[in-house]
Amino acid sequence: MAELLSDDQIASELTHLDQWRAEGRALVREVELASFPQAIQVVNRVAEIAENDNHHPDIDIRWRRLTFHCTTHSAGGVTQADVSLATEIDSVIESTR
Repeated sequence: MAELLSDDQIASELTHLDQWRAEGRALVREVELASFPQAIQVVNRVAEIAENDNHHPDIDIRWRRLTFHCTTHSAGGVTQADVSLATEIDSVIESTR
C-alpha cells in the first residue's frame, strides 16, 4: 500500500504545485478553460494518463470549469502518486492553453 504523506510533506509538495491546495484528504485544483470542448479535451487526456498510471482523479465538470481531486482512496489520503498525477494534470492544462 502507498504511504500517506504528512501535512509537512504535502505543504512542501504544494510549493511546486502552486495552482493546487490541500483540501481534506486530497489535492485540489480548479481550472476554467476557454470552451466546453477544450475542457473535455483536457479530461480525455487526463483520463489517458490516469489509465496508464492506474491512478485516477475525481473530476467535476461544470461547463468550462474543471475541478480535480487527487487522493489515494485505498490509503485514505494523499500519497506521492497524487503529487505525480497533479504534476501531470498541470502539464496537460498548460499544453492546452
